[in-house]
Amino acid sequence: MAPARASEFGGTIFQMFSRPPQGGKPKPITSVETDLFNNAMKEAKMERFYIHAPYFVNLASTDNRIYHSSISILREELERGSLLGCKGMMFHPGSAKGSTKEEAHARVVVGINEILKGYTGSCLLIIENAAGAGEIVGDTFESLAFFIESASEPKKIGVCLDTQHAFASGYDLRTKDAVKDTLHKFDQIVGLENLVVIHTNDSKIPFEGRKDRHEHLGKGHIGSDGFCALVKHEALADMDFILETPQDEFRGEDLKILEKCQK
Repeated sequence: MAPARASEFGGTIFQMFSRPPQGGKPKPITSVETDLFNNAMKEAKMERFYIHAPYFVNLASTDNRIYHSSISILREELERGSLLGCKGMMFHPGSAKGSTKEEAHARVVVGINEILKGYTGSCLLIIENAAGAGEIVGDTFESLAFFIESASEPKKIGVCLDTQHAFASGYDLRTKDAVKDTLHKFDQIVGLENLVVIHTNDSKIPFEGRKDRHEHLGKGHIGSDGFCALVKHEALADMDFILETPQDEFRGEDLKILEKCQK
């Protein structure tokens, strides 16, 4: 039902979960379900979609049960995504609780290598930047670059840039110049060639607030000017933008703001 729902909303691409995001075993993806989904994609005239991994995965965990379970689940999601024809599966690296950031970064890389070992599917593994709360890892461009450059198969990895997370972590996006500067930093450190998709969210919290709090476009601390600058930036002309704004009566306005920016 996801393709039809995205189409009704007015979107041209979408993101979904292939399993319960808060926990629980997923239903197997059979050939029958694959055919049904492919037909639904055609009927809704959708060309691309993404899968978001469950929220509970943590590749930085010092708990072996959580760590190895996260590796297994993320590999499963890549395989499930490949069966459905998904462009990429994004995930949050996790929390460094109980260790240093350096040790946590190393565990994430080892985990990524395990996930990709022998993987021949078409679904890309996408790392999403974090908002930087507490001991969360992956909140800086340097850490994203480290994960990719240290991985054994970097070409199978991409990045999802979440605007609210970036803003909360200290990357300004409020003006055209700020967007230009932040994307320049991203290009110099991570490489724009590694950027696959953008989670387009305003922020309920101020700049460098270090919390994950999404808001409707133009109603938060980033503001609509920043999102227009992103949409119009020449380096992002073919970029996929996905909304993760609150599900309430204002939800439909977010897409209208992006469409207006394109004119």
